Amino acid sequence: MGNTPVKFLVLSDTHNFDESADLCPLKHPMPAVDVVLHCGDLTSVGGASSYKKALRLLGSFDAQLKIVIAGNHDLDLDGHYWRAHLDGDDKLEDHDNAIALMTGSEARANNITYLTEGPHTFTLRSGKSFKIFVSPYTPEFNDWAFGYKRGETRWNIPDDVDIVMTHGPPFKVLDYSSVAKKHLGCETLLKEVERVKPLMHCFGHIHDGYGIAHHPLSWWSVEGDMAVAVSQAGTSKPRRELRIKRGESMLMVNAAVMNEDYQPKNAPWVIELPL
Repeated sequence: MGNTPVKFLVLSDTHNFDESADLCPLKHPMPAVDVVLHCGDLTSVGGASSYKKALRLLGSFDAQLKIVIAGNHDLDLDGHYWRAHLDGDDKLEDHDNAIALMTGSEARANNITYLTEGPHTFTLRSGKSFKIFVSPYTPEFNDWAFGYKRGETRWNIPDDVDIVMTHGPPFKVLDYSSVAKKHLGCETLLKEVERVKPLMHCFGHIHDGYGIAHHPLSWWSVEGDMAVAVSQAGTSKPRRELRIKRGESMLMVNAAVMNEDYQPKNAPWVIELPL
């Protein structure tokens, strides 16, 4: 299998992405990769037409595996939330229909795998495999979907995961909101990923927090034994290299495509991760 890294395209918070948007990196052809990771908020408030639009976007990417989770805006993908908030023209069956769309024939034909919370293992055509833990849940905020009480001890991430993908960030890691004027990440999630130390933790949710960081900041970020190439798809910005050390440090990625004004100005990340 050699030492060729696995190439990931990481994005989040596409929120009904409109291809007519100006100066948008996502309008440009995305590079071929091994795996796409979409960290949730495919839509603005759910709905069949919005999921179909998201599937078309995901279908345009060249990858053998496209892993997708929901976010707090994908209302009807959260069955518990949907049943408790039926209103107006909402139908109880909208939840089942949303799940059917995200797991149906169009998704399968385009290598799209919609995941619910928990650990999952995948093996690529190259024979390389990875274990990923995913979760769409975030601390409760303005009564959106997939919420839990802030401070709740709810995480149980296996020790042997390579990647963690959550919709929301951990506390004080790429999570500062200029609107709320505070850090909005999850304290208990931070404790859990610091315990597990995956190679990469990717998320979105806090649009202001878009970026990439080494965690914890230390001399490993310069001299770690694993080189990770990082670039921004759809831009001319140069490829750069970060270094991590398995079991000591991890790469943190906020991949929100929408900025704080809900304009798709942020580029998806391309991460070349040795596995």
